[in-house]
Amino acid sequence: MSALRWADFFCQAVDNWRALDNSLELCQHGGIVITVNNLSLAFGKRFLFKDVNIQFNPGNCYGLIGANGAGKSTFLKILAGEIEPSSGGVSIPKGLRMAVLQQNQFAFDEYTVMDTVIMGHKRLYQIMKEKEALYAKEHLTDEEGLRISELEGEFAELNGWEAESEASILLDGLGIDETYHQRLMRELDGGEKVRVLLAQALFGNPDILLLDEPTNNLDMESIAWLEDFLFDFKNTVIVVSHDRHFLNQVCTHIADIDYGTIQLYVGNYDFWYESSQILARQKRDEKRRAEEKAAELKSFIMRFAHNAAKSRQATSRQKMLEKLDLESLKPSNRKYPYIAFKPERPCGKSVLRVTGLNKSIEGVVPLKDFELTVEQGDKIALLGDAGLKTLVLQLLAGEIKFDSGSIEWGQTIQVGYFPKDNTHLFKGSENLVDWLRSYSKEDDDTFIRGFLGRMLFSGDETLKPVNVLSGGERVRCLLAKLMLQGPNVLLMDEPTNHLDLEAITSLNKALEEYDQVLIFTSHDHQLVASTANRIIELTPFGFLDRKTDFETYLRSPEIKLLRDKIYHGHKRLEL
Repeated sequence: MSALRWADFFCQAVDNWRALDNSLELCQHGGIVITVNNLSLAFGKRFLFKDVNIQFNPGNCYGLIGANGAGKSTFLKILAGEIEPSSGGVSIPKGLRMAVLQQNQFAFDEYTVMDTVIMGHKRLYQIMKEKEALYAKEHLTDEEGLRISELEGEFAELNGWEAESEASILLDGLGIDETYHQRLMRELDGGEKVRVLLAQALFGNPDILLLDEPTNNLDMESIAWLEDFLFDFKNTVIVVSHDRHFLNQVCTHIADIDYGTIQLYVGNYDFWYESSQILARQKRDEKRRAEEKAAELKSFIMRFAHNAAKSRQATSRQKMLEKLDLESLKPSNRKYPYIAFKPERPCGKSVLRVTGLNKSIEGVVPLKDFELTVEQGDKIALLGDAGLKTLVLQLLAGEIKFDSGSIEWGQTIQVGYFPKDNTHLFKGSENLVDWLRSYSKEDDDTFIRGFLGRMLFSGDETLKPVNVLSGGERVRCLLAKLMLQGPNVLLMDEPTNHLDLEAITSLNKALEEYDQVLIFTSHDHQLVASTANRIIELTPFGFLDRKTDFETYLRSPEIKLLRDKIYHGHKRLEL
């Protein structure tokens, strides 16, 4: 992509602009890279997709979104040719190369890291191996000499002489040190393998790039590097991700899987969400005059234009927003849970004081002399080692005992705890209504069902035994439990795990509006950035505590120097 990005997300003129910017690619591809015609996929009588028609054009990055189970990963597999549709089909011009982010971490265990990356371009890798085999021979026949000549020509055309250099750049950007490049894949841990497989997908400038959750297991530097890579990528990208910050940074379009169909929208995730909310509200109020509706939408669009003009993108893109056709904006049918945490009473002046806290586990002391004072209005994001973050929250919640030190909660404090591992809370066979009733002061079925309804459980769903719930359903039950309890301090360990984008967005809004104390961990960049006003990074060598927002923490030269000192060298930050 060119460096003119943000406002392009929000206008129909984006395709015309890209046609100028990428005229060579458009000529080569005929203007369309992927065409999906009347595509349907059924499992028995249930249709996952029905009569889907959509086109994906060069130079654009499409964010594929949908509720859990809507078929996002399945649709990518259909595009990649891994799953056959029940009817209809996918058309891709001949000669275009597609790269897919592989999900099997063990498929390349017998290959070196460097070879695994270059294997992303199958033809180039085949040529390299055939060349190696021929050059290894002591004597060549005339025919083999001719073959080498042909291979060398094709090798040069495919930029083969730069292959290892390009692979090294990709690996370095994703945090795989040069010392690992000639190691076998089986010597790497799971997170490192994921990064190598991502480099493999990016390698060799593919015409079409399919990425399923590419930010999983990436640190903040690697994610920022990937955003920049896709920012400059001139071909077609289709990406599935639960990372809203990432979708906002890279997407020019949103492809929304909505009740078996796919609706295409110009813009990034935030633009799609906000405009969809406005349109849904207007749809509920059909009596409003058309002029009033148009005025509200135009005001919203211009706010995005103003923000885009202040970003690093060119201000000329602001004019494109003014030309956006309001009729092209359509509301989504998707449903969002209603999440709101309303404390029974506000926190008093004294909230929490932790002094000299120590905890050992099997002879190891992961937490030593931990100190913490929490004040009214603190919203603390814990960063660092995942196990250490969970340990601190378990100690604060009273789930496990500490060895020495003290934890003193204020007298007005009521704590609500959201554990990362919640399976022990759902082992019984009681239904959802009875399970939630055990946490409620109100016994009335209608009252309990009302809270479940807010979390999108309705009808017979509320009678399901809790021990058969999915991960996302358990999370929604826990959020309903916390809403019922009305705590003035929330301890939340990875509350977005297993949630779809709709629920994550609703939870994000609820935590922004929560005006009491929050201590939490999350892999969701946007949740941390929009909610936290204090950052505590837990390390094996001590901790950093700063009253600042997340983006400032990431950018601060002072904090970078402190982190390097604490870690005795550079350590990539992970959420």
